[in-house]
Amino acid sequence: MSAVVILGLVALMLQSMVTNPNFRWEIVGTYILDVKVVQGMGWTLLLTVASMAIAVVLAILLAVMRQSDNPIFRWSSWLWVWFFRGTPVYTQLVFWGLLAVLYPKISAGVPFGPELFDLSTSSIITPIAAAILGLALNESAYLAEIFRAGLKSVDKGQTEAAEALGMSDAKIMWRIILPQAMRIIVPPTGNETIGMLKTTSLVLAVPFTLDLTFATNALANRTYQPIPLLIVAAIWYLVITSLLMVGQHYLEAYYGKGVDSGQAAVAVNPAAARAAAAVAAPQQSPGTDLPKEEAK
Repeated sequence: MSAVVILGLVALMLQSMVTNPNFRWEIVGTYILDVKVVQGMGWTLLLTVASMAIAVVLAILLAVMRQSDNPIFRWSSWLWVWFFRGTPVYTQLVFWGLLAVLYPKISAGVPFGPELFDLSTSSIITPIAAAILGLALNESAYLAEIFRAGLKSVDKGQTEAAEALGMSDAKIMWRIILPQAMRIIVPPTGNETIGMLKTTSLVLAVPFTLDLTFATNALANRTYQPIPLLIVAAIWYLVITSLLMVGQHYLEAYYGKGVDSGQAAVAVNPAAARAAAAVAAPQQSPGTDLPKEEAK
């Protein structure tokens, strides 16, 4: 019965979308591939990719610092996460856009002495640079907690086994810990990437005026047709989000082998398998012959 109700509601919604002339589907078709719209989608993808790349690098560093024995590293990481998670991303973007007001120029020189050189802040922190920095720094705080949870999910015995084999800390992290933590890290990181795609609509606060949302709003203001242009933007966001979801699915399937699908376990990294085997392998005496014992 519930399925029938759902199908009925879907049918009514589709009928309304097709028969209601206020949707103006002919305008949607006219502007769906408009040059400004396509360019806006390109800039939106650039903002998403650049911001996430910077955020991932920062998040790995912050997660490692949070687990460090050095209290300065731990508290610095905590303060970073506390500040960037505790303030709205819109406020941060406005701040980056107004950075040149606070610091008109960036200079270097001898303390309390002459300046060696100075540069105009507005020439360095351009609108696109401010947009990417604002998005990336905010996102790094959220990803840092995701990465920290992933790193903590790996059993400490893996690290101890790798240390017993004489591996360095950097190699243990890169070859042992991260490949196993990716199963926990990938799903929420994929969700954050999709969220970042939509968060780019706030970069007008910088102001950055080339993204998809601004492009469709500008066309809507020019044609006095806001609803069809909102539909155009929604369609583009849905298409890109769907592609990202497909990529996320395959990444989750790859790193979830042997855990999520019930398949035979496949080692993500041979070094991890060797390290685990070195600790888990039972000590057998030279004179023991297992096949013969089993035969008896």
